[in-house]
Amino acid sequence: MSEIPELLERYRRGPEVLAMVLTGVFGEEEDFLTAPGKWSIRQIIAHLADTEGVYANRLRQIAAEENPTIVPFDQDAWARNLDYARRKPKQSLETFRRVRAENYELLKGLPESVFARTGNHTERGAITLLQIVDGAAKHAESHARQLQAVRDAYKQAKGKK
Repeated sequence: MSEIPELLERYRRGPEVLAMVLTGVFGEEEDFLTAPGKWSIRQIIAHLADTEGVYANRLRQIAAEENPTIVPFDQDAWARNLDYARRKPKQSLETFRRVRAENYELLKGLPESVFARTGNHTERGAITLLQIVDGAAKHAESHARQLQAVRDAYKQAKGKK
């Protein structure tokens, strides 16, 4: 039995998982830093929104083109130069939700054979569409855990005051 339906369901649920973790976040909690150089909730959500756009491009390239070149991006440069510290978390979450939903609709309609197609990542080498989708699903899940950790640290810091 194929792993693709289960993976696509995990992928689809990403925005729901994030929304649950973010319920009740507002004000100074959005900008709380657990340590210097770490990202705030606001910045993490902006990163997720932008990265989903990157995934959108990558999965389309691999599904449509013959062995396309997949290039990395500098997430810290994006955070700095695209001003993640000023982005609106609700808008970023909605962007993530919308792009993820569009990607999911595209992916669920593809034949299973397409998930074996490859692109050539300039740092990682050959990468399949299945690996891109798995990475995207894990990315949202990992950041959901990170967001929960930031929220827990914020509550603990506020309790100490």
